[in-house]
Amino acid sequence: MQGDRPKAYRPIPPDRRRAALEAGLQAYERGDFFEAHELLEPAWMGTSDPAERALYQGLIKLAAGYVHAVRGNPIGLGRHLEAARKHLVTSVELDPRWIEEAGIDLNNLLLEVDVRLASVRSAEAHLETNSAAMLELAEAAPRIR
Repeated sequence: MQGDRPKAYRPIPPDRRRAALEAGLQAYERGDFFEAHELLEPAWMGTSDPAERALYQGLIKLAAGYVHAVRGNPIGLGRHLEAARKHLVTSVELDPRWIEEAGIDLNNLLLEVDVRLASVRSAEAHLETNSAAMLELAEAAPRIR
């Protein structure tokens, strides 16, 4: 269980999870972060494999972080980037096959997430009064592949 609620689980076949992953990554690459989040959810809910779930959840958190960035919420961006990092690392620790099969360069992605986390942390006071700076961070969302 996560918090007080059980993890959502609505099984879907591997080919549909893969299609959801591809569609979600394409939306992310277009900068449509909300759509990416929505498209990745069925894959996350559709598997019981902990490493695969962690991969999807990490990508969902990454996309959700940039939804917050576009809305000018540095705290939401930072929290989601931290959670994304944690889930992606968990995925590779449990079974690196999922990240490899998705074609994700995890080392590079984590470096890019860390750079953005450092930027958010060092600029929080400025970002609270200047939402334009937040949009600059949103435009520079880390590449997943």
